[in-house]
Amino acid sequence: MVKGLVIAGPTAVGKTALSIKLAKAMDAEIISADSAQVYKDLDIGTAKVTEEEMGGVIHHMLDVVEPVEKYSVGEYQRTVDELLGKLEGEGKSVVLTGGTGLYIGSVTNGLADLPESDHELRAKLMERSNESLYEELKELDPEAAEGIHPNNKRRVERALEVCLLTGKKFSVVSKENIKGNNYPFLKVALERDRGVLYERINLRVDIMMEAGLLEEVERTYKKYGENLKKVNIIGYAELIRYIDGEITLEQAVEDIKQNSRRYAKRQFTWFKNQGDYLWYNLDKMTEEEIMNDVIERVKSS
Repeated sequence: MVKGLVIAGPTAVGKTALSIKLAKAMDAEIISADSAQVYKDLDIGTAKVTEEEMGGVIHHMLDVVEPVEKYSVGEYQRTVDELLGKLEGEGKSVVLTGGTGLYIGSVTNGLADLPESDHELRAKLMERSNESLYEELKELDPEAAEGIHPNNKRRVERALEVCLLTGKKFSVVSKENIKGNNYPFLKVALERDRGVLYERINLRVDIMMEAGLLEEVERTYKKYGENLKKVNIIGYAELIRYIDGEITLEQAVEDIKQNSRRYAKRQFTWFKNQGDYLWYNLDKMTEEEIMNDVIERVKSS
């Protein structure tokens, strides 16, 4: 039996409800793969699952760090791989669910084992001009140079740093993904007809506002100050602009809806481009039909 199941897809498509039902059917624990839900205090605007909605299913990777702390995909991968090692020892199945494709991919496919930054080397590279760095990168790794704009100094520096530290081409090393867990994953993605999805997004934003999203943003903005702006999460960024007097509340709400719709479109495109997901349309099949089909596939894998 497959021990790992992914439930992915765009925002507001219906991942949370289905993943909880599947987790109950599989006696599995849920691991969130959402780059906004790792942050504490950001609950309503990130559509974080409530304890009541969990229905007794254990959830992981929620409320991991404060929103002013940096949190990378590498940190997420290491934490989840460690968790999966523990759950494997207990014989537990898992449902990995969320809309952050990079988080999901880091667990199901692994990440490249790139070296940590070397402060001394990075300091020397930072002293050099873009042109000088780019020319050396072209000599050491033409393929990497071709894929990076010469003016993107940070990426040029990093690619060159990896070449110098490893003695290998960045273009090769960066594609050598290392999977850090023993879970085979069946990947499922959910979709809806676009008009329906956009209506759901608009309605969800209205529900969030009624549930106290503005008050949550005011509270967290007061707690964390200007640093909260760096997080730049949809729902919070727009309402901070309202609080700062830059736009009206009506405009902020409209911007949240529009930015959420655009984000959903990007998510849909990203998951479609992966090519290894089984797709189910919730406007053409019921949750029960999807569940039955997924569970049959899990059993036969």
